[in-house]
Amino acid sequence: MARILIATDAWHPQVNGVVRTLDTTATALRAAGDVVEVVVPSSYFTWPVPFYPEIRLTLAWPRRIRERVRRFRPDHVHLATEGPIGLSVRRACRLFGWRFTTSYHTKFPEYLHEHARIPTAWSYRVLKWFHNGAAATMVATPSLEADLTARGFRGPFRRWSRGVDLSLFGPKPKSSGIHDRPALLYAGRVSAEKNLDAFLSLDVPGTKIVVGDGPARAGLAAKYPAAKFLGVLRGEALAAAYADADLFVFPSKTDTFGIVLIEALASGVPVAAYPVTGPLDIVTRPELGALNDDLGVAVREALRTGDPAACEAEGRTYTWERSVAQFRSNLVPARV
Repeated sequence: MARILIATDAWHPQVNGVVRTLDTTATALRAAGDVVEVVVPSSYFTWPVPFYPEIRLTLAWPRRIRERVRRFRPDHVHLATEGPIGLSVRRACRLFGWRFTTSYHTKFPEYLHEHARIPTAWSYRVLKWFHNGAAATMVATPSLEADLTARGFRGPFRRWSRGVDLSLFGPKPKSSGIHDRPALLYAGRVSAEKNLDAFLSLDVPGTKIVVGDGPARAGLAAKYPAAKFLGVLRGEALAAAYADADLFVFPSKTDTFGIVLIEALASGVPVAAYPVTGPLDIVTRPELGALNDDLGVAVREALRTGDPAACEAEGRTYTWERSVAQFRSNLVPARV
């Protein structure tokens, strides 16, 4: 049993892969006997990000967070995000002379450039400072590690993959008469950095379906009236939407992994995406889908080569048990 402190600026009620990963990990660690303290924004005063109101930043006196960290006396400290919570706990660790690990979940420089036109070089300079102070940085894929290394991140890097709830996601019989086939599905945040225009503007047969919500939903729904926007789905409804699709289309170029990709595969659904970080490490052979700089070409190739049985088998290799075990083994002692 160990005392593990996780600091994160991403937490409920946000709906995204980072929150799902951290919540699942903390729950599993507690079930295994570890004592886990998660420092989250809701414990303090927060305010919405102007261009992304669903995300709230924290305003707390550093001393309050420092005292909370000190009282908990963690054996391991993990900084999951680079926001105010992560920065405050990082500062506390430096003051106490403790070691910590970090994880790189989100390409914030690209997000900030997309939403606020902040040069990516400025943001990457801050992120390198943040992560290069860690005893180890956890990354989900080899392509992300290579990208960060090329940008001057020092590591050492440790692999932390993701998982699928295999009791929920799996193949099911396709519906008939509900929409024209093939059914092309996207699930995730509906926001500018997800590059949904690239998907919804494709001149391909079938029905385009979007599951999720976000600041771009209203504008995209008005611009593409033929597409079906189903809003946020959870549990069995979400699993049914995956399983009923013929193809999962992932137009994002800024994700570092994409849990939705492995949920689609576990549902027996091939993937079409750009050859970028995340898809490059997951869609590794034609049976699982296709990657191409022309997303339309990727869609047509994936529909031709994708094999539902191979997709399901691949998706079932991504378990949360394995993911949590990786995280646990990557932690370092705070005090030596």
